[in-house]
Formats: sequence, structure tokens, C-alpha cells
Amino acid sequence: MRPISYSRAGAVADAVAAVAADPTSDFLAGGTTEVDLLRQNVLLPRRLVDINDLPLAQIEDRPDGGLYIGALARMSDVAAAPAVRERYPMIAQALVLGASAQLRHMASMGGNMMQRVRCGYFRDATSPCNKREPGAGCSALDGFNRGHAVLGVSDHCIATHPSDVAVPLMALDARVHTEGPRGRRVYPIDEFFLLPGTTPHLEHPLEHGELVVGIEVPGLPAARTSRYLKVRDRESYEFALASVAGALTLRDGVIDEVRLALGGVATKPWRAHRAEGVLRGAPADAETFRRAAREELAAARATPLNAFKVELAQRSLVRVLATLTGTEGPS
Repeated sequence: MRPISYSRAGAVADAVAAVAADPTSDFLAGGTTEVDLLRQNVLLPRRLVDINDLPLAQIEDRPDGGLYIGALARMSDVAAAPAVRERYPMIAQALVLGASAQLRHMASMGGNMMQRVRCGYFRDATSPCNKREPGAGCSALDGFNRGHAVLGVSDHCIATHPSDVAVPLMALDARVHTEGPRGRRVYPIDEFFLLPGTTPHLEHPLEHGELVVGIEVPGLPAARTSRYLKVRDRESYEFALASVAGALTLRDGVIDEVRLALGGVATKPWRAHRAEGVLRGAPADAETFRRAAREELAAARATPLNAFKVELAQRSLVRVLATLTGTEGPS
């Protein structure tokens, strides 16, 4: 049994100061990931600072028609919020599909952004893992890697990023707000999630003691008709094999604005910039959709066990685009 000290913070500044002063400490919000990793001896903090009393659960309108979502807003509350359901249906859909009802009532939005990978080798404290112990090696490279990433991978890590809601947030160019020892910072979401490269243990650019306090979602009219599609092994609570968040607008049968992101196939929530480039200004038809999907997955680096994800991601992209444009053929 490892002793762990526990305290509750009543103000953001107090929480930041407490964690920043102790390199063996960590924040505790919903605990739906943190507690699991503590039990598995993957995370070894000697002190937990509970932040659940902090006033960070708001869902506020922004002047540009967007939203500001506090880091302690629970996933279930955000999914049920009328402003989210009406203006950003793909966010609401991703939240509902992202966890069981019990977990959604506990898990926070900020915690979801910070959750660790679901790689079995990372969570097995005895297996070599570069995320857990830099330089130890990656057991997944030659191990069981059916669920691992095909985009954004490196020779040091192929773990798939697990978040569902981070995928539509990536498509929407959300921004993550933090408070830390150096004050307030705002990160474009694409910069908030780091590729593994040679340093897979660094998943975010945050310094120790820097706390996620909110997520800013810009106003985007196209998001009102958006969709989140999640493909998984079973219909009940399960992580994505491939997922797609998409939003677009049409003008005279031609694609005008388009936002796409992929989940379940990459080492971070993956903005589909290549596909977007093919689609903008192109006719909304099946051949255009297939060409965009092929272009996005052209850089995939698969293993024999997860090679199916390349085609699965392409088919999922095409399906979302067909649904959003109303060009689906007969089932």
C-alpha cells in the first residue's frame, strides 16, 4: 500500500500553487481515469489535490455565437445543454457515445482533454512503454496492436488517443484555457495535443501545476448540421476503432465550408486537413468523397493487425460526408 495525501482546493490559485510546489502531486477532478491508473500502479503521485470545489462548471455564450465550457462541467451536463445540442450536435453526440451514463455523470470536460491512452502496454506496469518510462521501448510495435494508431505514429509510440469529444473540438478549432504558475494561457487545440515523435511521454505542452480551466468553442454556423460517427467493436460502451466528426455547408451543390477530424486511428485527435483541401470548392458527390478520404489516409502507417483501420476510416469519412450532404444511396 502506497500512502497518498489528499487535500481540497477552494480557489484556482490555491490548486495551482499546491500542485506546482510538489513535483509528486497531481490534480483530481472526476477521477474516472486517474483512480484506475493509481490502482494499476501506472501513476504514482504522493499527493492529490481535489479541484471539484472550484467554480469551473459553467457553459456560457460567447459574443461570436460560440461557447465557453468550464473544465469541471460534467460530460452529461454538456451533452444535455440546449446550446450544445442546437449549435454543436456533433459535440453532444460524441459525449453520449464517449462513455457509459455513470461515467458521463462523473467525468469532467477538462479531465477528458487530459485522459491518458488506453494502450494495454501503457496500463501494464511491467511492460516496456516509452510513455510510462521514457527510453524503455514500445511493446505495442511488435505486440498486439489491433486497436492502435495508423496516423501520427512514430518508432517510439503508436498508442491511439482515446477521447471522443476531442475529435469534434479539433474540427471546430477549439481553444483550451489554462491557469498555471505563469498565469493564464490559451492553446489552439491542435497545439494542445502533441504527436509522440521521440518524446511520447510528453502529451501536452503544459508545465507541472498548469490546470485546464475551460474550453472555448468558436461560433461556426456549419456546426449546426454536424455529425459524429463512431465505429466500434460493440454497440455498448467501447472505444472507437474509427470515428469522424464532420460539419459542412453547400452552395449550389458545391462544398463551401467543411470541417473534418478523425478519432480512433491517430495518436492525437486528427484534423483531416488533406481531405478538407480536396473537398472545398468540389462537387458534393461520392467520387469526391472517396478521393478526399484516400488523400487523408495516404500517409497511414499500419501494422498487419490494424491495417483494416485504413479502409475503415475512409469508409467512415465517406459515410459522414454523404449523410451531411444528403447524397446517401439506398441502404
